[in-house]
Amino acid sequence: MKLLVVESPTKANTINRFLGNKEYKVVATVGHVRDLPKKRFGVKIEENGKVSFSPQYEIMKDKRKVVKELKDLAKKADMIILATDPDREGEAIAWHINYFLKKKDLPVKRIAFHEITKEAIEEALKESRDIDMNRVDSQQARRILDRIVGYKLSPLLWRKVRRGLSAGRVQSVALRLVVEREREIEKFKKEKYFRVTASFDSKKQWIAELVRDSDKAVEAKVKEKLFAGSYTYTKTIYDSLKLAQDVVNNLSGEPIIEKITEREVQKRPYAPFTTSTLQQEASRKFGWSSRMTMRIAQSLYEEGLITYHRTDSTYLNPKAVDKMRGIISKEYGKEYLPVKAIFYKTKSRMAQEAHEAIRPSDPNNQDISKNNRNQKLYDLIWKRAIAAQMNPARIAQTTLEIKDGNYLFRTTGSRVVFDGFSKVYPTKFSEITLPQLKEGQKLEYDTLSITEHETMPPPRYNEASLISTLEKEGIGRPSTYAPIISVIQQRNYIEKEEGKFKPTELGVAVNDFLVKYFSDIIDLPFTAGMEDDLDEIAQGKENWEEVLGKFWKPFIEKVDKTKEEGERVKIEEEKLNEKCPECKEGDLIIRIGRFGKFVACSKFPECKYTRPFSQEAGFDCPDCGKPTVVRRTKKGRTFYGCSGWPKCKWAAWKKPKS
Repeated sequence: MKLLVVESPTKANTINRFLGNKEYKVVATVGHVRDLPKKRFGVKIEENGKVSFSPQYEIMKDKRKVVKELKDLAKKADMIILATDPDREGEAIAWHINYFLKKKDLPVKRIAFHEITKEAIEEALKESRDIDMNRVDSQQARRILDRIVGYKLSPLLWRKVRRGLSAGRVQSVALRLVVEREREIEKFKKEKYFRVTASFDSKKQWIAELVRDSDKAVEAKVKEKLFAGSYTYTKTIYDSLKLAQDVVNNLSGEPIIEKITEREVQKRPYAPFTTSTLQQEASRKFGWSSRMTMRIAQSLYEEGLITYHRTDSTYLNPKAVDKMRGIISKEYGKEYLPVKAIFYKTKSRMAQEAHEAIRPSDPNNQDISKNNRNQKLYDLIWKRAIAAQMNPARIAQTTLEIKDGNYLFRTTGSRVVFDGFSKVYPTKFSEITLPQLKEGQKLEYDTLSITEHETMPPPRYNEASLISTLEKEGIGRPSTYAPIISVIQQRNYIEKEEGKFKPTELGVAVNDFLVKYFSDIIDLPFTAGMEDDLDEIAQGKENWEEVLGKFWKPFIEKVDKTKEEGERVKIEEEKLNEKCPECKEGDLIIRIGRFGKFVACSKFPECKYTRPFSQEAGFDCPDCGKPTVVRRTKKGRTFYGCSGWPKCKWAAWKKPKS
């Protein structure tokens, strides 16, 4: 009997379907079985006067029964096969299992596959290998690094900010991004500006915009004032209504078509999904959190329906590409099929070990589940992978340049000539129809308009844009994006407001303390550099203890210094302008507890009055007309409910359209 060990019961059942004989006994550990202790530091830093990092691993309390079962089965086995996931976390789990199962005369083999199919498993069994200790060391280094930061910074936060707080190495960087963006928004000063447009059609089906002024110095000055060179603004704008009105008054009223340019542009298909792009797209299309997306993706992977879902590679297996090309030719026609297969270059600076994009294991399967969410995510993955192998969409563009003295108006018409990949992966292309015109043709103004606009601050991060920024800056890796965002929400450092992240007063206080005393530790380039070091360890180019040693000495010196010299942070309390109804003396204030905001008396602990916090939603209940409030589930998800609950039970996840 060969004992084959995986992490998940679902994965075990899927593998059993393919092996289907008495030669193998497939068992699931249900995740990690051995880890650092929960209630103590668990890392020995110094040994014999030298700095070293010895993790004090122990079998997890809830896994003792699993370990006993594995040990009993190992006694009856001829071979142990470790088939945990193909990334560093999976390699580490395999190493921990091997630690207590290995016997001198019992062969232990490690196999890895990126999709749970009969062919992939059989291939992996033929190409078994030893455990890759470079990957294990990389995972150990990350685990110990995060333990060091968490266990040394969290007590500082208890002493200097508030009891019960905690800090994390990468999560603190994500919090910093959110806080700094909020401050950009607060400092931003809106400026009005004006644009001039012209219509030459009484039905106003097409409009041209002024793009060149006779006075280029004025134009440049206004753009610099409003946009400070942050990006190139191609339209002509004015910072006062008078300037715009002067332009309209100066027009001769004899516009003429100076130039017509026609060209065909191609819109190429998107690359197949990586972990990051899948999370971003599910957030945009379905409003899902990254955690929900990964939970569903994991279910699809373990059922053998998609390839491994934690990856930053856009590479596709040539055999899978051939199958997808066959589907395109048969279902959509040869005009949609490129002459050669398309292979995408991975943008990640150092793609991890799961060297394939997320794709369907069998592209011939489209309807895979009665579970609506599973089917929705699978559809998205299937369409993206198929579309990635299709011809580009082709768009015909016609640009008109209309001259009036020293002023120039421009408009662009477009129409889809060939829909290409968008046949499968729906993509909106702007279509504007222009009339048949000739160069030199005179026109007449139908209307001249001045439109008022305002410069806008940068938007708050949402789930998709925060993940995109973390990936762009090299912060975290595919398996960490969802936990990073979840943790800072669970700690009440950030909250969602209409789908966008906003820091809480607590989050601002924690961030400011960490930035003041540990700015280099939660610095974007430093954290990205540390991620690169972990990648180097995985490739055998760096020693994990040396990497940790370089971090440890300056870090612990700062911790000790801050413990003695750091100033205590005062968190601004948000008052409700109400007196406590119980003691009649204290003011009611908003506090943040384990499950979010609540209202309490400022005289605590003398007065222990509390009540749930309710925030007005800004619209009335559609059922009874009473004001509605913003509520949160225990997991932190926002919904809207009637303030008249429980008499009126109206509730909704989204605001009703007015």
